[in-house]
Amino acid sequence: MTESGNELRNANAKPETTACDERSSNQESRGGMRRRDWLKAMTAVPAAALVPGPATRATEPAAAKRAEGNQPASGTYQRKVLDEHEWKTIRVLSDLIIPADERSGSATQAGVPEFIDDWLDFQGGTLLAEIRGGLTWLDMECNRHFNHDFADCSEAQQKQMLDRIAYPKKAAPEDANAVAFFNRLRGLVVSGFFSSKMGVEDLPYLGNTMVAEWHGCPPEVLAKLGLKGGPTK
Repeated sequence: MTESGNELRNANAKPETTACDERSSNQESRGGMRRRDWLKAMTAVPAAALVPGPATRATEPAAAKRAEGNQPASGTYQRKVLDEHEWKTIRVLSDLIIPADERSGSATQAGVPEFIDDWLDFQGGTLLAEIRGGLTWLDMECNRHFNHDFADCSEAQQKQMLDRIAYPKKAAPEDANAVAFFNRLRGLVVSGFFSSKMGVEDLPYLGNTMVAEWHGCPPEVLAKLGLKGGPTK
């Protein structure tokens, strides 16, 4: 994976009704107001208020089990909870977190957005509200600074915005909820990718493999661990 991708990767009830749930992806206007103007008007509301605190019931290991063996997008997937604009943004974010490299494809090529949409549909509640609130926060802040939604910003602008929330120890206190959102989303992206066929091959996982003869732990590994050993009979 690229250096920036590695940094980003590592650094319950019915859905609640929030301000972000009012958004419709295909509408370019809201009662005569363009979507971008609506987002700018929303800046009168503290951005942190749109991002609920971290959800507690959803866990990435559980999500990974549910999506074990998930396949790349086939073009026939029907979205369950994400609208078109949210879907576009999730795809951009997923590939910023895990881009394609010489070893494997990107998160979207591994079917991660489908995994996230399916898990949000299953989990709902505060997790869904948290993700939607975070996506709205990104659009609001990007419109405030760059006059574009996050997905339509340049790569440099997207990186500038994510640098605010991708590293918890460096983030400003007022961005705390947005940091929690990105941590949650990053966990979902990583879980989705490494539970996919592409992700398992990327590791690479060598367990449950028959060998004709066992030669013991490789000498370079033993040396790194400060141990001595040799072939076992």
